[in-house]
Amino acid sequence: KKIYLRGLSVTKLCRNELKVMKMNRNPNLVNYLDSYLVDQELWLVMEYMDGGTLMDVISKTYLRDDEIAAISRE
Repeated sequence: KKIYLRGLSVTKLCRNELKVMKMNRNPNLVNYLDSYLVDQELWLVMEYMDGGTLMDVISKTYLRDDEIAAISRE
């Protein structure tokens, strides 16, 4: 995940997000591994998701209500 750092408020938000991701590990979530500052971008290294992101799935696939409910529940 790449985050372009523009201003102070965004930087503070990113720091808080990093702290939360470092502290919380869950087998049902994509976990944070490491981060790097490259020029004006913050690169987050996350666990690999073979099927892509949830946004990729829902934008390219028609899901029935029960399937959406199951994904939301998980």
